[in-house]
Amino acid sequence: MNPSTGLQLLLLAGGAVALAAVARRKGWPAPLLLVAAGLLVSPLVPAVRLDPELVLYVFLPPLLYSAAFDSSYLRLRDARGPVALLSVGLVLFTTVVVGLVVHLMLPAVPLAAAFALGAVIAPPDAVAAVAVGRRLGLPRRTLTILIGESLFNDATALTAYRVAIAAAVGGSIDLLEGGWQFLVAAAGGVLIGLALAYAFAWLFRHTRDSLVENTLMLLIPFAAYLAAESVHASGVIAVVIVGLHLGNQMHLRGFGTRLVSDSVWKVSDFFLETIVFALIGLQLVTVVEGIVGYSPWEVALYALVVFLVTVAVRFAWVFAAAHLPRLFRRGYEAPSPQQLTIVGWAGMRGVVSLAAALLIPDIPDREILLFLTFTTVISTLLVQGLTFPALIRRLRVSSEQELYEDRLAEASAQQAALEAGLAELDRLVAAEGEPDEIQRQVIDQLREKSWRRSLSAWERLGGGTGHGGAETPSALYRRLRRDMLQAERQVFVRLRDERRLDDEVLREVMAQLDFEEAILER
Repeated sequence: MNPSTGLQLLLLAGGAVALAAVARRKGWPAPLLLVAAGLLVSPLVPAVRLDPELVLYVFLPPLLYSAAFDSSYLRLRDARGPVALLSVGLVLFTTVVVGLVVHLMLPAVPLAAAFALGAVIAPPDAVAAVAVGRRLGLPRRTLTILIGESLFNDATALTAYRVAIAAAVGGSIDLLEGGWQFLVAAAGGVLIGLALAYAFAWLFRHTRDSLVENTLMLLIPFAAYLAAESVHASGVIAVVIVGLHLGNQMHLRGFGTRLVSDSVWKVSDFFLETIVFALIGLQLVTVVEGIVGYSPWEVALYALVVFLVTVAVRFAWVFAAAHLPRLFRRGYEAPSPQQLTIVGWAGMRGVVSLAAALLIPDIPDREILLFLTFTTVISTLLVQGLTFPALIRRLRVSSEQELYEDRLAEASAQQAALEAGLAELDRLVAAEGEPDEIQRQVIDQLREKSWRRSLSAWERLGGGTGHGGAETPSALYRRLRRDMLQAERQVFVRLRDERRLDDEVLREVMAQLDFEEAILER
């Protein structure tokens, strides 16, 4: 790699991170700002071509793994019906409908190639939708469905895409063979994912080293994806299975592993998503340059039709699938129209669609297929993404009651944990005999700390304020202790500057103060 290319990559990464930092500070959706910025600067900078292999083999595995690792296996299991209908049924339905519409609009495009386009733009990417939904308090079940759909829909779409491309190159579509390929790929992904999940879980039980375990976790998504793809199984499903299993078993790991893991994946997610969304916008010139033989009005019309069909298909499927169980289950209550509208509008596409389109071989009208993919991705991100927060507020879909129930459950659990901890303390004191004065002081401090943690949970249940809006004891403690910690840090730094404290010692004491402040923030 020559220095100029390295400088371009550095500027891309630095600029994307800077924009994402502004978005976080202002409370804006970072993915949308990055895409818009990429579109604006694309004509002004040298072309930055998106390597589809880079997306599918470098960006996709860790992002999938992190999302699965952070998801609730139990909630996904409870929502398996809606997730399956969206991640499998909706993807195939979108593939067929969009493919037929494109073939009718552009008869020169072979039907198989049109189906490939449908498969490419079928899977939504829930990153932007979930980020906005969490910030505005969408109900947990709605978020779980969107996350579950995003975890598994890429597997369906990529398999359908491969079948359609094979038919476009070979000249015919065999539905039975395509269905068999999908089942084999899905089953293979599940088996490989489970095998690797149990293997790594066994390995982690014998390492007990937070640094080694988190280093291995950075390699796991790539290992799972490559292992599955090398035998023509679904790498997406393999990565998701491993992530779900290891995330569900995280309570068995040591505290150091959990603390480091949380930070590692937050940083990697932030960096990878920032780069990915910036790259999407920067593809404008590359995509437009390939369009020949069509007038601007023609391609604009085609893009608008594909976008509208994609949105309409999702709404039709979401509302129909939500009421389908009424035919088989008595007393079934469908989700509210407001919730269905939210799920229907949360169809923003992402970089996987663009990467798959770039992998389309040299077939007739490849450039127009790539252009329609790009415009659909951009349109869903900007049109649906920018209006998604306003839609949530307008429909008044929130989880205030759910939040109250969570706080009540936490307070009750803290109380039960407090009683168990104090009972264990009493048992230990009784076993060690009558304590002396110093031991009694330590025991009293342990009791006070346990009561303070339980009290904080009950205070959060009341909104975090005392009577008449006054500051609660826990809030007062946190505020005063934070100021004390800042004063203590200044003393340590001053002593280091005066050469009365070594840098290594400074780092150790700073780490202790940082951990204490992190607990206060909690």
